[in-house]
Amino acid sequence: MLLRHLPLLAFGIWTAQPGAAYVSQRRDEEGTCKKTTVAILGAGIAGIAAAEALSNASMSDFLILEYRDRIGGRAWHENFGKKEDGSPYVVEMGANWVQGLGNPGGPENPIWTLAKEFGLQTTYSNYSNVSTYNEHGYKDYSHLLDQFDEAYDIASPAAGQLLVDNLQDQTAKAGLALAGWKPKSHDMEAQAVDWWSWDFESAYTPQESSFIFGVASGNLTSNQFSDHDNFVTDQRGFNHIIKGMASKFMKEEDPRLLLNTIITNITYTPEGVTIHSKDGTCVQAAYAICTFSLGVLQNDAVTFIPELPEWKQTAIHMFTMATYTKIFMQFNQTFWPTDTQYFLYADPTTRGYYPLLQSLSMDGFHPNSNISFMTVTEEMAYRAERQSDETTKNEIVAVLQNMFPDVAVPEPTAFMYPRWSTEPWAYGTYSNWPMGTTLEMHQNLRANTDRLWFAGEATSPSYFGFMHGAWFEGRAAGREIAAALGGCKRNSTACGKRKHYDDLRGTTPLADYSFVNGWTASSFYDSNDD
Repeated sequence: MLLRHLPLLAFGIWTAQPGAAYVSQRRDEEGTCKKTTVAILGAGIAGIAAAEALSNASMSDFLILEYRDRIGGRAWHENFGKKEDGSPYVVEMGANWVQGLGNPGGPENPIWTLAKEFGLQTTYSNYSNVSTYNEHGYKDYSHLLDQFDEAYDIASPAAGQLLVDNLQDQTAKAGLALAGWKPKSHDMEAQAVDWWSWDFESAYTPQESSFIFGVASGNLTSNQFSDHDNFVTDQRGFNHIIKGMASKFMKEEDPRLLLNTIITNITYTPEGVTIHSKDGTCVQAAYAICTFSLGVLQNDAVTFIPELPEWKQTAIHMFTMATYTKIFMQFNQTFWPTDTQYFLYADPTTRGYYPLLQSLSMDGFHPNSNISFMTVTEEMAYRAERQSDETTKNEIVAVLQNMFPDVAVPEPTAFMYPRWSTEPWAYGTYSNWPMGTTLEMHQNLRANTDRLWFAGEATSPSYFGFMHGAWFEGRAAGREIAAALGGCKRNSTACGKRKHYDDLRGTTPLADYSFVNGWTASSFYDSNDD
């Protein structure tokens, strides 16, 4: 139920005025920097949530530095195709679902709360409305979907028990196999179901994902809120809610929002943080909140002085950054069944080869638009990024012709997809937790270095990969810095420092590295005894 609609904003604050967004922030003749109490690096939902938390704590002296000409981060939309009147549709290149809405009387996902507050148009994603196909057309292998679900119902509490008992992690593939789901490598229909049931959410394979935390992240969202997801169709874009958040504490053309500001260097000390940008501007702050994506941190897009400590760098590179790509197509007709949301395709040779078609040309989405999109992840997404649009289009048309052999599949009249792994402000879509990476390692990813804080979906141990994870983390960082600036209340746990571990220990004591356990390198230790 929509509570109210936010009047359309005068978008001057949210789109850059060429050359005006940061002119006032350039160094003066003495070469000094703009001064602020808190610098927020990035204007995605984590950055805006951090700013809102500071504002709610009566702390208004902050600056938000944003690479792009708009706020919203990876909630990013573009115009696509044409309506009957010639105007374009708006489609989401990035975040597209509100996941885990909430149940009456229970906790509510904060993204859903915002969606209702600002009248965001969404449609229920009915994951049971899926038809299965192979290279010969429609083929009912829905019994495999049931088999996966049965195994997951067994695997889920097993993963929870490993977490509670602090036992050794497994790959999700191993955990699911122990529960009875063992798709053969040559059974491409089972592989398609494996992709749909795991990769479609995680953007990595079960073999590359943590069993414990891969299950925990999804369960915490679905069990705490609900297992209902809504697909965003709003023609103002998903980031309309982020603009709405910002409108509560920032005015139009607010000088605290510095768009088109490409950060190149961050220098941090126990006394403060200095941020340098490509255009020659700089900002000096008592504290900074870095909301860069994990991909940006992994790609050394920004230099740090001093270098981030080894424990921090290790954590950054231990976690993985996924690429989840939607390939949008508009046709001159809707040649696929109009009553089906999802079409799962099992390629005869390659797992994850254009495996999922989703229809938008139906009630609740963009009726009669003739728009659909393919979803690819990880290696298939990278492959699509490396080749031309024309090559990708031809490959998809061939797949669609396999799926619907009784129709002549036409050429798309509009075709578009992002190249996420090459976007210098993102380098990927969202994070994934690999097998064997512990909560302590994640604490190192989340921990601050002196007065440089970190926030974003990747720093959320409970909701990594989700937009609400970024919201929670941005709010937490803002509140903790506000508490530190306030001197920290008695018994407060937020007193300017998050715990980290300089050394992470293995699970096998040195005494067990012996011939008994098949370890034949004991002479290595003998040679080092001296």
